[in-house]
Amino acid sequence: MINFVLTRLLRAAVTIAAVVTFAFVVLRMSGDPAQVLLGPDAPQDAVDAFRRAWGLDQPLWVQYLAYLKSIFTGDFGVSMRDKAPAIELVLERLPATLQLTVPALLLKLLIGIPVGVYAALHRQSFADRGVILLAVVGFTIPSFVMGLVLVLIFSVILGVLPSGGQDTWVHGILPTITMSIGGIGILARFSRSAMIEVMGQPFIRTASAKGLKWRDVVWSHALPNAAIPIVTIVGFMVGSLIAGAVVVESIFSWPGIGRLLVVSVTNRDLAVVQCILLVIAAAMVVSNLVVELLYGWLDPRLHARAGH
Repeated sequence: MINFVLTRLLRAAVTIAAVVTFAFVVLRMSGDPAQVLLGPDAPQDAVDAFRRAWGLDQPLWVQYLAYLKSIFTGDFGVSMRDKAPAIELVLERLPATLQLTVPALLLKLLIGIPVGVYAALHRQSFADRGVILLAVVGFTIPSFVMGLVLVLIFSVILGVLPSGGQDTWVHGILPTITMSIGGIGILARFSRSAMIEVMGQPFIRTASAKGLKWRDVVWSHALPNAAIPIVTIVGFMVGSLIAGAVVVESIFSWPGIGRLLVVSVTNRDLAVVQCILLVIAAAMVVSNLVVELLYGWLDPRLHARAGH
């Protein structure tokens, strides 16, 4: 078990290091922050002074080593735009993002999994076909299209919900729904497929032949064995919550991390962008690590195989 955990932790560290390196190099190849923040008409002396002040005149490898050193000391850089620590700006926006992502995740779990299981238990019925259709529509329509459609219907035509802002809890209804629809469709589809596969296994027929109630067969035998692929999808969704908020927060003018990322990329605010990408990568890695640890609990055969 110890080797299993250490291997996953090592893999997580390598993944985060790769993301940090990739983000560092790409951001510095995408444009000069001095030209963006000072404007195209800024004199060359001002541009050179700006680059010296922020260390942008140094070779790339020198900047990279300095950045790694600062990360290990807990310093994630200072915003070139706001002159404030990048981690403080990110943490200030985090609660607003969680106000959308946590309810959206709960909606995905509370609707997607039960609907998919119900469709699998009533295969080839009208409800099953309806679930398949709605699931396909849900996860194929891009979130920005879904958001604009919801704004058109509920804000412009009906006028019952606000189209943007964060003044009251009502303002979070449309962005939360927008973020959850695609995930509901994905979870419903995967839950249905997993349950159909499990329900066709011999041990399900054996359990039924022993006289167990159908409810006990589903809850005690089918669902635990169908949980592994479902947990995989849920883990991916948890890890991508912040990344998935980028488009939705921009559409609904929601002051969260996603909108901060868009603004920071536009302004070439390197420290803030790097900090947000590091948070997203850490969330993805931690969620995947938790999922892999859950595998051993859900299916002891995987744990035994990993130990071997």
